[in-house]
Amino acid sequence: MKPVVVRNIKRADNNAIGTLAGVGVSTAHEALGRSGLMKPYMRPIWAGAQIAGPAVTVLAQPGDNWMIHVAVEQCQKGDVLVVGCTADNSDGMFGELLATALRARGVIGLVIDAGCRDVRPISDMRFPVWSKAISAKGTVKATLGAVNVPVVCAGVNVEPGDVVVADDDGVVVIPKKLAIETAQKAQKRKDDEDGKRKQLEAGTLSLDMYKMREPLAKAGLVYVDRPEDA
Repeated sequence: MKPVVVRNIKRADNNAIGTLAGVGVSTAHEALGRSGLMKPYMRPIWAGAQIAGPAVTVLAQPGDNWMIHVAVEQCQKGDVLVVGCTADNSDGMFGELLATALRARGVIGLVIDAGCRDVRPISDMRFPVWSKAISAKGTVKATLGAVNVPVVCAGVNVEPGDVVVADDDGVVVIPKKLAIETAQKAQKRKDDEDGKRKQLEAGTLSLDMYKMREPLAKAGLVYVDRPEDA
């Protein structure tokens, strides 16, 4: 790995990012063909946050947050910082002071395939963080990594500028070249789901709305009136 900081990256389309922010992780994941979803151990440190923004990426050494400090300078308003590690790690590589620095740059959240500490003050700040673990274990600043290079974070390849969508359901990454197309598909899915929600609220059964009865019968499902007839 070459220790490098890439200063200028191409970020995904702003309008697409706005749409994806509104639809959330599950719908965006479906619209992308059920791909791009990070491993389910990536959880928000506080509930209710929902973000979408272009990725500024960090490749860090396990237990070493030096390159996160380096990355702060490369962040712009609306970015999401995404940190992958060269090896499995759960040390507390991110805390309140880094959250303060990122928020001052206009960064809207952090996704880190490692640990987070200072959960209470970060939660009080309402700075969104999705992490692999919560850990008070300290870190060092000793070994170089890289900023704005492709990284693997929680099983997903993330390119600088890709769209990161995160909420209580997890984290999904939309390649920037597919952002507009995926946003359009996601909005269509959301509009369709809004219509279905109204039908369900009115009492329509999902069995009828999705026309499931005939395929269920063909699959062999049988209804009986009494247990002894089963």
